[in-house]
Amino acid sequence: MFGRGKSDETPASTSAAEETHSGTKGRATPSRKEAQRARKQFLKTPNDPKAAKAASREAERAAKLRAREGMAAGEEKYLPARDRGAAKAFTRDFVDARFTLAEYFIFIAVAVLLLGFIKNQALSTLISTGFFAITALIAIDSIILVIQLNKRAKEAFPNEADRKGITLYALLRTLQLRRLRLPPPRVRRGGKPVIPKGNKK
Repeated sequence: MFGRGKSDETPASTSAAEETHSGTKGRATPSRKEAQRARKQFLKTPNDPKAAKAASREAERAAKLRAREGMAAGEEKYLPARDRGAAKAFTRDFVDARFTLAEYFIFIAVAVLLLGFIKNQALSTLISTGFFAITALIAIDSIILVIQLNKRAKEAFPNEADRKGITLYALLRTLQLRRLRLPPPRVRRGGKPVIPKGNKK
């Protein structure tokens, strides 16, 4: 009887010891740097809920400001998904290096709209003719730009998947006034886009 009692208690005590040991062993021990970082973060966080909320707002404001500055500087990690990638940067440089009529289209359209209020048949006919002529020039200029862009892009990026969407991206950028473009231009008019070293033949 006594022998059986001892054998019954042994597995229970062993399993309990193993449980305690495994619970301690399985838990990851934080490194010294992680512990110091956590302690600093804890000390920086105000105990007052109002102060903590104000600190959180300030940190969020600083992060947004940094992101805005990063985007204005053209830093890749701060750019929206549509602007990321070497092909998109190449397209922006190609467009920004050119003078395009399309960026002034909005001003031309507004001017035509305002002049349309003048009650003069001869002037209205002249304005309409001029507007259609300028629109045709913009279309021709845009077609030439797209053809040249695709030719240069194929040389820089042989993989078709890398060039996906650059045509529409280029056309939309031409419609933006140069000084208002985001990301801002990296090249002056007349400059040539730099082909990434990894894509040179």
